[in-house]
Amino acid sequence: MRGLRTVLLCAGALLCAHAAQAQSELRPSGKLLLTEGVSTIEGSGGGGIATWALITGYETRDGIGANVHATGIQLPDYQFRAYGAAVGFRDRLELSYAHQEFDTQGTGVKLGLGRDFTFGQDVYGAKLKVVGDAIYDQDSWLPQISVGAQYKKAAQSGVLSFLGAKDDAGVDWYVAASKVFLDESLVLNGAVRATKANQTGLLGFGGPGNDDYHAEFEGSAALLLTKRLAVGLEYRTKPNNLGLKEDDWMDVFAAFALNKHLSVTAAYVDLGEIATFKDQRGAYLSLQAGF
Repeated sequence: MRGLRTVLLCAGALLCAHAAQAQSELRPSGKLLLTEGVSTIEGSGGGGIATWALITGYETRDGIGANVHATGIQLPDYQFRAYGAAVGFRDRLELSYAHQEFDTQGTGVKLGLGRDFTFGQDVYGAKLKVVGDAIYDQDSWLPQISVGAQYKKAAQSGVLSFLGAKDDAGVDWYVAASKVFLDESLVLNGAVRATKANQTGLLGFGGPGNDDYHAEFEGSAALLLTKRLAVGLEYRTKPNNLGLKEDDWMDVFAAFALNKHLSVTAAYVDLGEIATFKDQRGAYLSLQAGF
């Protein structure tokens, strides 16, 4: 993990230095600040927990954009960490990767797993814009619509099987719609995700007698208070395959862009009950560097 963190931090520094140079034909930064979204916990462009239709990076249809990110969530009984990178091609195709860790800390002892037992997961994503432009189609109510898929591979397969998960790998499919209303400084997003994932896949996929896909909703709204600062809220519904009362997620966030190469997002998150431990509310912090 220390090696991965070092690689990502170095990559972020290189991206910032590279983006600060003179613009090249491959990466004109034509988007407005914050209209690329930030990095979700699964690595795609969007909010913190909700997927957006926007393609990551500040590239236009003639360029390439990219970013790296690091995210942490501190809860009363657990700690979540994620690191990853994403690339946007011509504002049409997005490829992303994220590595997630869910640390049980002292709670692992109470669960019979041992102190600091950590669930892990790798997420590989692809998103394709199919119609509309969330920013430039201001004379139309048609939102930008994208489709995407995320292949997820969880670690600790033996423990996941003991918990009742059917598989340690799975694919999520989603359709997302986003619209930026410049006159109102408002960003609206909605997505429908077909998934079998337990706690986004960290606890495996499927459960006792239930290995079917569920249609779940992800939504968010953000208000651009200034060209650098956005505040908003998100909501994400979850399936309940394992019978461990998996609650929906929500957060209230603030995202600040220092420039087009560096942004920070802070949030208050409510993840409900996780593995019989209730009231998992806490602080979310994410850093993103790119161009």
